[in-house]
Amino acid sequence: MAYSRLPAGVQDVLPRECSILSGLKLRLAKKFSLAGFSPVLTAGLEYYDTFSGSGNALPEERMFKMTDTDGRLLVLRPDTTLSIARIAATKLGAERARLSYFADKYDLENGGGLSSREIYQAGVECLGEEGAFSDAQCIAFAIECLKEAGLKDFIIDIGHVGYFKGLLEESGLTPQEAEGVRACINRKDTMNAERLLKKADVKDDALNNILALPALFGSAEVLKEAERLTKNACARQAVKNLMEIDRLLAAMGYEGYVSYDLGMIKSLSYYSGIVFSGLVKDLGAPVLSGGRYDNLADAFGRHMPAVGFALGLKRILVALERQGALPEEKKPLVLVAEEGCEAEAYRTFLALSEKGERVRLSALTGKEGAEQEKSEGYEVLLVGGEA
Repeated sequence: MAYSRLPAGVQDVLPRECSILSGLKLRLAKKFSLAGFSPVLTAGLEYYDTFSGSGNALPEERMFKMTDTDGRLLVLRPDTTLSIARIAATKLGAERARLSYFADKYDLENGGGLSSREIYQAGVECLGEEGAFSDAQCIAFAIECLKEAGLKDFIIDIGHVGYFKGLLEESGLTPQEAEGVRACINRKDTMNAERLLKKADVKDDALNNILALPALFGSAEVLKEAERLTKNACARQAVKNLMEIDRLLAAMGYEGYVSYDLGMIKSLSYYSGIVFSGLVKDLGAPVLSGGRYDNLADAFGRHMPAVGFALGLKRILVALERQGALPEEKKPLVLVAEEGCEAEAYRTFLALSEKGERVRLSALTGKEGAEQEKSEGYEVLLVGGEA
């Protein structure tokens, strides 16, 4: 007997959810196209070497690995952005490109709650672009995409890895120690962050400034507090960048959609500037994640500053369900042929389909077939007789 269970962290998508996902994909694809993004589809299988030592988002122990017939190590796509950076650097001749995608990525570590090992994403990458206006445009477009998805009560939380990097310059932490502290700060675990900092003999202002990070969140006013805390040039430049982005977003009409969190510190080897997440009320995980990653393409021999984001489409469905905002299911009109009228029913089916109507030709026939279809909740048209 075939094994009917699935591995942890993966799910089948049933007809109702699949239909909603398809509709969401169509709306977002149109949104991407109208904003000047060109679609790409990256390979689902890549060489492990592409993602090792390239400042990738996932440690190697979180990659699904397998061996090719020639003995080389392969991975299931662990990160779409890095794959697109590879494409832009090696296969596109333009200095700038705006690319969009729909793709699964695979994360071996996930598998509980809202986490998944198979993550269906939609996203955009603005390659060859830099500056506050590019960042602000990307965040504004992320907001428009969440609105297009039908979400309400969401916020885009914005941080900047440059602020933490500036504070690190004054701490004397090794890269390994810094990564441990970063992980603690990112999950608001001040107690363990303090333990690691004291173990590394970080003292005085350097220690206090890093420990202040989890509390530096809220409206744009928090940026003034962040600026006051340090005289480090890198950290203050990060705050200046965020202030300019805030000014632009406010002028563009998005002030009510954003907040700031200097304690949101994603991978330092991956991100180079702003980072942001889309948070929805009553959902314990972000539905959107993005940021600036100016150095990803460098590993492929070309420097292309870039900013972009990805939407977790399955998480968006969960958020829509919790907000009571899932679209109503529209069942197809069912055609039932009277016996002897099957060809007429089929021609009717083709004619209605070509007009754009959703219609299904039943395999049942006659009045009994029509009654059975009606009992299952369908609107029925009996072809060759009365329904």
